[in-house]
Amino acid sequence: MIAAYIDEFIMFCAALWMTSVGFGYLPLPGGAASQSRWVKPLAGHFKWMGPLLLAIAVALAIAS
Repeated sequence: MIAAYIDEFIMFCAALWMTSVGFGYLPLPGGAASQSRWVKPLAGHFKWMGPLLLAIAVALAIAS
């Protein structure tokens, strides 16, 4: 029971981070290493993956 709440809390925090990076509120970690070709498109997908993960985390929290 407690493990499920911990899992949902971690998922919620990851979703907030992904959403913040996707919309540009937080910079990508890694400095110059984050300028590689595959990191920028991946961070662009965070715009929809973050809110989706947030909705899943909230739905799981309500269901449990």
